[in-house]
Amino acid sequence: MDSAASREPAGNRAETRQLQVSGMSCQGCVGRMRRAVEAGDEGAEVSGDPASAKLTVTSRLPLDDILQRLDEAGYPAQPMPAASTGAESESTETGSTETKSTETNPSEASASSHGETSTVAPEPSASSQAASSDAGASKATRLAIHGMTCAGCVASVQKALAHTPGVEQADVNFASHTARVRGSVDPQALVQAVESVGYGATPIVDLREAEKQRAQRNQQDYRHMLKGSIASLGLAVPLMIMMLFHHPAPTGVARLGWGLVGLATLAVLIGPGRQFFRGAWKALRHHQANMDTLIALGTGTAWLYSMVVVLAAPWLPEAARGLYFEASAMVIGLVLLGKALELRAQGHTSEALHRLLDLQSQTARLVTQQGDQEVAIDDVTEGDLIRVRPGERLPVDGQVTEGSSYIDESMLSGEPAPVARGPGDEVSAGTVNGRGSLVFRATRIGADTRLGRITEQVATAQGSKPPIGNLADRVSAVFVPSVMIIAVLTALAWYHLGPEPAVIHMLVTATTVLIIACPCALGLATPLSTMIGVGKAADHGVLIRSGEALQTASTLTTLVVDKTGTLTEGRPRVTDVHWFDSRGLERSSLLALIANLESRSEHPVGEALARFAEQQAASAHHGDVTIDDFESITGQGVKARTAQGPTLAIGNGALMEARGVDLHAVVDTLPDWQQQARTLVYAALDDQLTAAFAIEDPLRQDSRDAIARLQADGVKVVMLTGDNAATATAIGEAVGIDEVHAELSPSDKHADIERRQAQGEIVGMVGDGINDAPALARANVGFAMGQGTDVAIESAGITLMRPSLHGIAAAIEISQATLSNIRQNLWGALGYNALCIPIAAGLLYPLTGTLLSPMIAGAAMSASSITVVANANRLRLKRLQGAVTQPSADADSSTASGVSS
Repeated sequence: MDSAASREPAGNRAETRQLQVSGMSCQGCVGRMRRAVEAGDEGAEVSGDPASAKLTVTSRLPLDDILQRLDEAGYPAQPMPAASTGAESESTETGSTETKSTETNPSEASASSHGETSTVAPEPSASSQAASSDAGASKATRLAIHGMTCAGCVASVQKALAHTPGVEQADVNFASHTARVRGSVDPQALVQAVESVGYGATPIVDLREAEKQRAQRNQQDYRHMLKGSIASLGLAVPLMIMMLFHHPAPTGVARLGWGLVGLATLAVLIGPGRQFFRGAWKALRHHQANMDTLIALGTGTAWLYSMVVVLAAPWLPEAARGLYFEASAMVIGLVLLGKALELRAQGHTSEALHRLLDLQSQTARLVTQQGDQEVAIDDVTEGDLIRVRPGERLPVDGQVTEGSSYIDESMLSGEPAPVARGPGDEVSAGTVNGRGSLVFRATRIGADTRLGRITEQVATAQGSKPPIGNLADRVSAVFVPSVMIIAVLTALAWYHLGPEPAVIHMLVTATTVLIIACPCALGLATPLSTMIGVGKAADHGVLIRSGEALQTASTLTTLVVDKTGTLTEGRPRVTDVHWFDSRGLERSSLLALIANLESRSEHPVGEALARFAEQQAASAHHGDVTIDDFESITGQGVKARTAQGPTLAIGNGALMEARGVDLHAVVDTLPDWQQQARTLVYAALDDQLTAAFAIEDPLRQDSRDAIARLQADGVKVVMLTGDNAATATAIGEAVGIDEVHAELSPSDKHADIERRQAQGEIVGMVGDGINDAPALARANVGFAMGQGTDVAIESAGITLMRPSLHGIAAAIEISQATLSNIRQNLWGALGYNALCIPIAAGLLYPLTGTLLSPMIAGAAMSASSITVVANANRLRLKRLQGAVTQPSADADSSTASGVSS
């Protein structure tokens, strides 16, 4: 390899380091950090886990150089204490294609390859994640924000939170009026920061309770705004109709009548319109400006000018006696009506999250010495025994200790058929018990349950921002001040250059500019569509980790798939076996050795061999057989030395060839097995062929249809597998895959993805095993099967709760629709303001001889926000191609987002 890394001195070995990077929020961040490190060491390997903010770097660069490069890339990092890394770092040669390890617990480090490559992923284990959190890793805090009215408010709150000491990342969502803050900071300090800029904040402890309170508050605000709108329009509409037919001059007795109208209008301003003036005053006190500022200035100026005309009419020229009381009342009424309708429409954006929250039980039935006791769910602790009666929903995750039943897990797995569960089996919160009665021991509670993690991921993703939203954020930060400057310049231009009555023209144009400008639509354009898109994906069993993953999925050009557990069911079985020279060992002893070796494997092929060995000989009690010097050889298989002395190696042809094992004995059988898409695994004692196994992993029934659907979406599908070429080709032809590459190690898959990215392809990767984690992390966006390993899921940006590639097609189609919807909203919001503000300033006056009325401006402003909300809600109605609805055994479970169609 001709690289900078390879030209380093021979003694300069690569070291693996664990770093804490608090600013890492997604795999896109990992990619940017990888490129920063690779700029100094092309052979470096960088992987990260956004959930625990941990980065694993294997590089020849000094630690200080790595930290400096990460800091320059915008990701300050610090080395993790040795206790929190979960294991001592090893020094390995960069570019090595073979990894060997002698383990005290080989099952964690040596998923048997057997043609489907397997390795220990450069990701943190669950124990290391726990250790890192104990070591003081940053945490996420969620806040409910009160008082935001537009995108300018969002910018102010986000800036205040970001500048709070200890905060590493702050995201404020205008659609849900929430903020998610990451860092080591006291929640009370965050509340004070928000209050310091004129808004309110409340820490969210219970997500379900917070959503309930938000719904109640929105309902109250809706009723309040609707009543205020009716009161305002009740004055404005009759005035407007009257002035269409008769416009009495403010002189004589009519002057008194106009004075009463002015007082009634004032009542509207300080009654229904009070919230706008109060918000404007708060903003002014904090040297800010927002939508309330624009409405208060516009309506207040129109009312004040009209009152001056009423009071000083005899001393004013006739051309300057215009009255605009109805405009002030009408604008207040129309804006309130628009905000009420907008609020009501927004209520549908969080339906997916609400359905998930509804799956969470509020009570549990504890089994105690005094009998069964029903307690609040918050009072359940790990280790408690819980009884579940027929038809009840499980309150927490646990392990069955007594009884048996069929559990409806469709809300989590998407599988409609109930699953049998008995003593020793794992059960999950949110699932529904069948006709039996169960007692289980709580193992995970609250937010740590599988349902809790899904709910948290959906809530976090709905609050995240796709990069496309950065444009709206930049515009929003300067929008209101810019509009105020434009209004002042408009007034000056009309006063000095406009025709008579210049004062009236100046007032009308400046007021109309202030009222017609709509920062609200800008603030809603991105978050509303993101919330609905993430929720719709959850309805189709697709969990999206972040807005960045959502946006990247919409641009995919290539999808890389593994074979086992992705195209196939992931439940392989041994179909044929040929026995050869057993070197004097009895068949039962050999089966015992095979079972012992493969029982340590997490790979499906290894598990299949272990099951086969145990089923073939009742005497194959692998617990009574000891082995020494266990080794996992990446991309090839495993080997160990038996207590009796012989060395047993089990793996693919590459392992046999490397050990000099003669495979001529299976030459005649090999083609038949390969043509049947069988995976071949060999066993050799002391480098003499002992057995050959043909292993079949059935294709998923929908794999071919899903591949065709992906190709119809414009995505090229490529299979990268460690299996033999003949088997891989047979599988590829059966499902219609575009490209097939076989006999690859995890590093080969990683390199293939890098090559495609260098050619300009946007690459997605789907996998379900530990060996898939490096490639998942390297891809532009990773898709993990929900039944896969935790490492694979944590490495991916999108998780499929159902074992079907249709989920990837659904994710791509939903992401494309969501991004298209966001673009429509942004173009609509920006285009509306770019078009309407010049018209409000009088651009068309030379052609039409008339100016835009402030009343029309108020209606247009409200309509722009309503249009954005309505357009975003169109996503809820989108039907996906080839989407399959799976009925649930329980009617209530069909409402579960995240897992039922």
